[in-house]
Amino acid sequence: MKIYSFRFLQNIPVGLDEAWAFFSSPFNLAKITPSVGFSITSDIKPDEIMYPGILISYRVAPLAGIKMNWLTEITHIREKEYFVDEQRFGPFAFWHHQHHFKEIEGGITMEDILTYAIPYGFIGRIVNSLAVEKKVLDIFKTREKKINEIFNSSAGSDTI
Repeated sequence: MKIYSFRFLQNIPVGLDEAWAFFSSPFNLAKITPSVGFSITSDIKPDEIMYPGILISYRVAPLAGIKMNWLTEITHIREKEYFVDEQRFGPFAFWHHQHHFKEIEGGITMEDILTYAIPYGFIGRIVNSLAVEKKVLDIFKTREKKINEIFNSSAGSDTI
């Protein structure tokens, strides 16, 4: 199984409390990733506080509008520092997404570390190179723009 990894950095001109409140709510995921069509299907409430072990189910359409179920678990949290979501069921063979937050002058730096794998061996590697990797990069590029719109920012970002 081939593992793919990306690191995304974005500076946002907001305080850590505001950033944490926004990004730790699964209900804001649809706002920053509209191209995937996230809709929460679990019965969590908008004011429910995220905790390690919480399972969140979604309906997504990541490629070609094909709808799928996706179940993630928040596995680690250090409040106002980081949280980790991992796929338990969904389109990937493996999905591990770290969200890190650090105060900087004038706001925060948000760092996402994404590690994933595609099922189906050699065929999966071809599908990744033809479509999935481009879609992942597009999702994070769109997310960057949406975050800038939401927080009224033109701050830069970086993909590593």
